[in-house]
Amino acid sequence: MLGCDEPGSRVWLRDTGDPGRKYPLSWELVEVAGGALVGTNTALANSLVAEGIRDGTISELQGFDRIRPEVPYGDNSRIDLLLEKRSGGDGGKAASGSREAPAAGSCYLEVKNVTMVTAGVARFPDSVSVRATRHLGELEKVAAAGYRAVVLFCLQRDDADEFRSADDIDPVFGQALRHAAANGVEVMAYAAGVSTSGIRLSRMLPVILS
Repeated sequence: MLGCDEPGSRVWLRDTGDPGRKYPLSWELVEVAGGALVGTNTALANSLVAEGIRDGTISELQGFDRIRPEVPYGDNSRIDLLLEKRSGGDGGKAASGSREAPAAGSCYLEVKNVTMVTAGVARFPDSVSVRATRHLGELEKVAAAGYRAVVLFCLQRDDADEFRSADDIDPVFGQALRHAAANGVEVMAYAAGVSTSGIRLSRMLPVILS
């Protein structure tokens, strides 16, 4: 949560209404330096992307008939969203580790939540992430198997002009991202408009891999 953890920042909390939770309040928003609001609930990223696909905001991921969340694939992994074309044929090759072969033309979509912005540049990750690097390797295998493979960086703020990997924080991830992009994995980034009444993806960001 680099850039979102400044002491004294104004925050918004939500009462979950769950008496079984250790902490009943959930941290949802923070106002960072410069006045931008940032969504801090990482669990929202997949839903924001699914909504952006359904409402047409993410124009690059249209034409699918079904969105399936958390589908097992690869080496004990789960893809965040599997986009399927049910009318696209009678199925295709199963990617390694899949329990069910999806329809031909399906898209494996991995979503990464982004909250860090430095001088107008959205960056990921904000700490070393072995898991995120492994996911890129899984997506490369999916692409090699003939499916569409996408990693989408979901930025829960609207004050960035472009996206780059945070090589100074996790150079291994940065190298893996460039390798994946060179081997058939599509890399996208979308920023969201954030207010106290809601968060919605609004625009695509240029992705700089060099």
